[in-house]
Amino acid sequence: MDVTAAKPPRAQVYDPFKFVATRANASWYIASNATGSQVYAYGLLLQGGNLYRHTTYLPADEAGVPRPTFKKVGSGWTNFTSIATSNYSIATPRHAYLYGLNTNGSLYRYQIVGGGFRALGPLPGFRGFKAMTVISETATYDTLLMTTKAGALYTVHIPIAAGAKPVLKLVRSGGWAPYESLAAQGCGTRGGFLIVAVDKDTKVGYQFAFGHANGGATAMTSYGKIPATFNGVNEVSITSHYDQLDGE
Repeated sequence: MDVTAAKPPRAQVYDPFKFVATRANASWYIASNATGSQVYAYGLLLQGGNLYRHTTYLPADEAGVPRPTFKKVGSGWTNFTSIATSNYSIATPRHAYLYGLNTNGSLYRYQIVGGGFRALGPLPGFRGFKAMTVISETATYDTLLMTTKAGALYTVHIPIAAGAKPVLKLVRSGGWAPYESLAAQGCGTRGGFLIVAVDKDTKVGYQFAFGHANGGATAMTSYGKIPATFNGVNEVSITSHYDQLDGE
């Protein structure tokens, strides 16, 4: 479905197509082949203890049906509860990272290199965190928006430089405990962004508009309940490598 920013939000629900059961998903990126004759979406997902990359080929007309394919790219992911990806592609130095939130209280970062991954080590200090999504991608840092099980909302500023430590800023102290899934989209030209937050238990999603992230001073407007049914797992941001998020 597409969710349009409005008060209340509007939702356009598309026909379902066969996929696989997943327990966590990262962003879907739209691309095409060299001739432009085939458009497809791709991204990473968790199924059981394995990490998969999907490539979903999109039909040329409305009568067609998307055709997903899947490739296992990693094992040992049983204790990861949430994943997110960043891609900074508009200038050098470019980067692409996979972030994984582990039940041991650490956030892991992996450099995406071609079809593989290079582990960059754990970042401790994330025990009690729950859901996350990327809201900034720049040449020198990424920023994640993360919730805690207790309901707090934080930005996590992660420098690209090796050995640099993440900087956490509290955005809101409560109210975010119900949400198992967050999906972000850019909004405007001054660093604003939209968030869809989904409560898996009630299968309800809500839309929020944020100003440029600045800790507790971050402006936030609730657009309200989205008129659609959600599951708290499969909600993702659909973007491209060249639509960079700049929420912080």
